[in-house]
This record gives sequence, C-alpha cells and structure tokens, in this order.
Amino acid sequence: MFGRRKKHAVPPYDKAGKVPVIRSSICTGEQVVGFKDPVSGRFDELMLIRSGGDLAEFCSQYQVDKNDIQREW
Repeated sequence: MFGRRKKHAVPPYDKAGKVPVIRSSICTGEQVVGFKDPVSGRFDELMLIRSGGDLAEFCSQYQVDKNDIQREW
C-alpha cells in the first residue's frame, strides 16, 4: 500500500509500423517524443524532453538511434 511503486512496463515498439518523432512547439519550445503511425498520422506521446538525458533515456529504452528520430513542428 505505501512505499513501493510498480514499475511501468515499456510498451513494445514496432519498427516496421511506427516512426520515432519529436514534436516541438514553436511558441513555448516544449518537446515531446513518441511514435507516429505513418499511415493514419496518429501520434502516441510517450515522454517529455527536458534535457539531453531524457532523450538518451528514451533511446536506450526503445533501442532507437538519435539519427532515426524525425522532428515535427
């Protein structure tokens, strides 16, 4: 009940069906990383990027290379 938190399971990443994308706000500069389905255009938001460490954590969790991540505005 108190003290221990459950670890969240990392949802599996389908490399064939989804593309890693960083969405950046032009006004505020807020950056969110997730996966986008290229067919439907649906974006699944996974993590808020506050620093380079957050992006490195996302890449290590989902085995994504930083060069493969697209940027949208």
